[in-house]
Amino acid sequence: MTPAEILLLVLLGVVIVLLVHGRLRPDLIALFTLAVLGLTGLVTTREAFSGFGGSAVMTILAISVVSEGLQQSGITKLLSRQIVRIAGRNEPRLVLVTVLASAMLSLFMNNIAAAGVLMPAVIALSRHTRVAPSRLLMPMAFGTILGGMATLLTTSNIIVSEALRSAGYPPFGLLDFLPIGVFVVGAGAIYLVIVGRRILPVRYPAGQVARAERLHAELAGLYGLRKHLSELLVLEGSCMSGIDIKEGDWGRRFGINILGISRGGHINFGPQADELIRPGDILLVQGEVVPSEITVCGLKILPKRRPPEVMADEHSILAEAALSPRATLAGKTLKDIHFRDKYHLNVVAIWRGGKPLQEGLADIPLRYGDALLVQGSPMNMRMLHDDREFLLLEEDPDAVMQPRKAGPAAAILVLVLGIAAFGWLPVAEISLVGAVLMILAGCLTMDDAYRSIEWKAIFLIAGMWPLGIAIRSSGLADAVSGWIGGVSAYGTGLLAASLLLTGMLLAQFLGGQVASIVLTPIGLTMAASAGADPRSVGMAVALSCSLAFLSPLGHPVNILVMGSGGYSFRDYLKVGGPLTLLVLLIIMLGLKIFWGL
Repeated sequence: MTPAEILLLVLLGVVIVLLVHGRLRPDLIALFTLAVLGLTGLVTTREAFSGFGGSAVMTILAISVVSEGLQQSGITKLLSRQIVRIAGRNEPRLVLVTVLASAMLSLFMNNIAAAGVLMPAVIALSRHTRVAPSRLLMPMAFGTILGGMATLLTTSNIIVSEALRSAGYPPFGLLDFLPIGVFVVGAGAIYLVIVGRRILPVRYPAGQVARAERLHAELAGLYGLRKHLSELLVLEGSCMSGIDIKEGDWGRRFGINILGISRGGHINFGPQADELIRPGDILLVQGEVVPSEITVCGLKILPKRRPPEVMADEHSILAEAALSPRATLAGKTLKDIHFRDKYHLNVVAIWRGGKPLQEGLADIPLRYGDALLVQGSPMNMRMLHDDREFLLLEEDPDAVMQPRKAGPAAAILVLVLGIAAFGWLPVAEISLVGAVLMILAGCLTMDDAYRSIEWKAIFLIAGMWPLGIAIRSSGLADAVSGWIGGVSAYGTGLLAASLLLTGMLLAQFLGGQVASIVLTPIGLTMAASAGADPRSVGMAVALSCSLAFLSPLGHPVNILVMGSGGYSFRDYLKVGGPLTLLVLLIIMLGLKIFWGL
């Protein structure tokens, strides 16, 4: 072996140990790898930084922005609601719907984003159906991984496709993974419903309720919003109809606060101050209602009904805010600072001295230590977040910031996927176009776009990319392929099997991203020496690096659900072991049928 190959093997061993040990962040290890490769001359300066300009990085960057646009416009939340609606209370059907929904969503967006979108819905399913979250969260995580194997938009698939392009071969198209991926998803779903469900543990770990769900339900209970709720019908000729909420001055006149307006069978929570009151409206109000005062103004108190569980929706959310230590508002009232006019938010209660205050809020001087329960749109909530006078203690992380942009967001998604599916433009270019269109259409702001990007993944891929170049250019790929390439003498099927097993093992400890970077140049070299189709070998490498079911370290979505599901390493091995064997067999069969390998 040459000195360069020995040095590269040592570096590769150090990287593997550091990644498995877990004391340093993977993205920091990647940058360390890039620096060592450049300083030792194993790659040129241009090669060292080539990962930052690669289409793999740009595709992942663009997909992150598109995914954020879908979330902020409410498309993904709509999907989550549909899952809750159709799943019912039957556990096998819950598991099936969870797996298929997560697989379907991961076809169109990053696996981590898909899991992040569905996780609150899955935990809500657990709470409403009394099925342990540990019975649903692992199927959700595995479903996103299975679905990602059927599309180019998975990180490891993108990396292998870009490596093919760099080596002078045609890259993969959006639908090239679908023939094998469909069977993988189907078989995986059947296994998880029939076999995996019986192996899954039954655990109810602390903190199983999603933050967004806890926010709306528990804050409403903590501040006693349901204690003094009434419904008022606005009659024809009412003195309060035809004027907006601000002009009506309901707090001063009646000592009540309007939390919602029911009109046409739909409740609009957190109405704006300029919302007109109309005859026939049903007002959800909080406070002590005095019948004589209400009746005189043409308002009718309706019979008591069960209050809504959550007084928020995608248009209006609840949040808790406190005065900042730097605030200049202490001693001033909400009326003095024109709180509602400035932020377009409704203060529904003030927490002071261990109890909520709910009456005469506009005239109560604020004190340090007060917490305000505010209600309003996510965009207006962000205005409060950015104001140095207040600290937003709690807000909904899944709030739909741009509910009126659902149509444009859906149209952009269809446009991007359609063009990518037909191969009219490279995936990286059309994904970037989709990201720009999302911003121009107002589905998210430029600042939101920057925040949505998973920079750790970007630096991990860009930092590790030169490692693949060094493995190929130093001759190490030729040497390693020579060591294990003897299996190709027994047929390309055995070659594919060796790559699948190697990639699967690497993915458990290094993750699919790093495994694909390390294994792809070796696989392409083996393909050239064996006379096999490089794209077929690349397909085997890409799919092998998604076989991340045996360990929580195999994929970020496994780590994402580990705490909420109360899972141990053994749980992943027990449930993921048979699934890995099943998917391996299907991939081997698919490679032979569809790729001739």
